[in-house]
Amino acid sequence: MDRRSFIAAMTASLLAAPLAAEAQQAAKIARIGFLTPAADPRLREAFLQGLRDLGYVEGRNLVIEIRSAEGKFQRLPALAAELVALKVDVIVVGGTPAALAAKQATTILPIVVSAAGDLVASGLVTSLTRPGGNVTGLSMLSSDLVGKCLELLKQAVPGVSRVAVLWQPGVLDEHTEKDILKGAEVAARALGVQLQFVEARGPKDFDRAFSEITRARSGALTVLPSSMFLSERRRLVDLAAKNRLPAVYFVREFVDAGSFMSYGPNLPDLSRRAATYVDKILKGAKPGDLPIEQPTKFELVINLKTAQALGLTIPPSLLQRADQVIE
Repeated sequence: MDRRSFIAAMTASLLAAPLAAEAQQAAKIARIGFLTPAADPRLREAFLQGLRDLGYVEGRNLVIEIRSAEGKFQRLPALAAELVALKVDVIVVGGTPAALAAKQATTILPIVVSAAGDLVASGLVTSLTRPGGNVTGLSMLSSDLVGKCLELLKQAVPGVSRVAVLWQPGVLDEHTEKDILKGAEVAARALGVQLQFVEARGPKDFDRAFSEITRARSGALTVLPSSMFLSERRRLVDLAAKNRLPAVYFVREFVDAGSFMSYGPNLPDLSRRAATYVDKILKGAKPGDLPIEQPTKFELVINLKTAQALGLTIPPSLLQRADQVIE
């Protein structure tokens, strides 16, 4: 090769290099769908922070398409189908209803669940160790969660003899639902309290449900896990306060809204951990090969201001066990 040809070849190579690098960078842009039953900025930010920790930044190598049903769960299937039509790389969902909607919309696109009930019993995965199919992620339910909530409630209100259990029929699969209700009854017998099960299929049932609780003279309340309850937490907390009911909930978001006590997993932490699943999938892992994670840490949060408004004196031993005490 003569000198002129060599220089021409080198120039072409140098000019092509930035174009190739730019094309490679463009090819690495991740497009993520984020589907939730109700808008929650904290969960979205926790998920994005998890992605940032792994090197994904919106506007540079990440595009995120957010869809929220705004508490109207009937919108979830259409929103899931919308994300599938956008051809996102991964769909991240919060809660069992959103996971089922996404699964119905696609059996091909990877789906990462940031927090849901029993994924096996719901038919979303084959097993916890090898999910199979296109769904993986994190489960927020523990078999003894409800029993533990009742135990903590009894310690906080030693004289209580009757506890109302507010639950939403059909939000979980039949097997999980039966296990949770049975577990609640077993725990109640061990604690020497009677349970009053009260159904609420939607927000329109709340007033009727609390009227039933008042008529039955239940002295405290526990609320079973439900995405609908979480999205309507401020109204539930207000109704419990209006009826002077000490209540324990399944996540701290209720305490942040003014409730008395909560015991359960940290939802923002689960959302942050969901980012690790997304990263692995974007790097070539198959959802069906990624084991389902279950909560390893549960937090107890107590609102002393609410306790004082209810006329409760919390035992020092319980306060010492709390992960956070809000004064």
